[in-house]
Amino acid sequence: MPGGEVFTGPVEDSVEGHIEFDYPSIWRGVEVEGVRLVFKRGQVVEATARQGEEALRALLSVDEGARRVGELAFGLNYGIRRHTKIILLDEKIGGTMHMALGAGYPSTGSVNRSKIHWDMVKSLEEGVVYGDGDVIYRNGRFIEEVL
Repeated sequence: MPGGEVFTGPVEDSVEGHIEFDYPSIWRGVEVEGVRLVFKRGQVVEATARQGEEALRALLSVDEGARRVGELAFGLNYGIRRHTKIILLDEKIGGTMHMALGAGYPSTGSVNRSKIHWDMVKSLEEGVVYGDGDVIYRNGRFIEEVL
């Protein structure tokens, strides 16, 4: 598998706002497209999808941890040029970020536990990411001066 991601486990009750994923998300062969999630105090409070919404809702109901973010990551491999529907490749596409609902990695400080760890990928080719109030990532790349 190619390298190319940097990841962490967010503080479980800190995620606020909404996100829309533009790549299909696949869980055990079931494809879900157009996922939109709304978070309050770290928990998914609204979830919709253009395709596969029933599967999305079922996975969010697996256990308490399934509605929380276990991983937040940026793809850094700019040699991967297209979405393949193979998550171990797609999550590393340069200019993307991915978020996993469910179980987090204890090595990142995550305490979220769940039966699922479902990665969903979003393009950030035209996105902006802030860290502590400063722009740290723009148009698919980290800003070197900030790092």
